[in-house]
Amino acid sequence: MIMRVWHGYTSPENADAYEQLLKTEVLPGIHRVKGYCGAFLLRKSNGKEVEFITLTLWDSLDAIREFAGQDYEIAIVPPEARPAIRSDQPSRISGPGVRP
Repeated sequence: MIMRVWHGYTSPENADAYEQLLKTEVLPGIHRVKGYCGAFLLRKSNGKEVEFITLTLWDSLDAIREFAGQDYEIAIVPPEARPAIRSDQPSRISGPGVRP
């Protein structure tokens, strides 16, 4: 089992909408990838910003590559999430019609 970790940050005003997007669109969409084994979504607020940690579980690096592409260490961020989220980790846009 391999765990992929991503950290993202948003304002308290955008946090609920971002969490809803993750829970209703992003994470359910990953289920189609063979080798995906589940996810955890963690949320922590410090009053100034809200941190989201997304942990996805995979059975192999090949499964991660199927989801994220060859450069699998770069996070995949849907276009609709870009305005609300920031990350210190490298990321690229992905979504319907956009292949990693």
